[in-house]
Amino acid sequence: MTRPRPLAVSLTALTALTAATLLTACGGGGGGAKLPPDPKVGSTAAPAPAGVGAPALPRSKPTGMKIDAAGVNAKKMVDLKVDPATGELGVPNADTDADNPGWWTEGVTPGEKGASVLVAHFDTKYGPAVMKNVKKIKLGDLIEVAREDGKTAKFKIREIEDVNKKDFPTDKVYGDTNRPELRLLTCGGELKDGHRTNNVILYADLVA
Repeated sequence: MTRPRPLAVSLTALTALTAATLLTACGGGGGGAKLPPDPKVGSTAAPAPAGVGAPALPRSKPTGMKIDAAGVNAKKMVDLKVDPATGELGVPNADTDADNPGWWTEGVTPGEKGASVLVAHFDTKYGPAVMKNVKKIKLGDLIEVAREDGKTAKFKIREIEDVNKKDFPTDKVYGDTNRPELRLLTCGGELKDGHRTNNVILYADLVA
């Protein structure tokens, strides 16, 4: 069965996706809830791993996500799709899934060869969300993604990028790679007009 590659969506669509949709992924202005402190994470990176790394896994949908360093242990993964009319990627519903990450279904599954993309809220109008402790995450920490086939894809964080949404690195996040990798996107920066100004992007490589 033919399935879309990560770059099947046009660059224009991805630009709209990252600049418009992820702009609304986090932030709680107007809700009256107590929000977590501004996640001034900063950017840092380690050298790319040498060699081919862990062998790729077959395709299998993700079912949850665990990040011990940030106290994340989500037992659900929301399917996210690009709206063909707008080119915008959906995000987990803030009313029902603020504490669950989402997976871009038009990309590879976590553990397959290529870059799998996950999106999770830092906060919403209701208060802190699943990635509220993103500032605690460091290089070398693990992101574990449970899969329908019973396997858990384990990714080691190689780079953390804290970038203004208007400067979102579309090609870097969605571009092809010859190894199994993960991108986890959340929000950062200060609140402005009810939304966070930045995206925090975790780049990770499959290690088991």
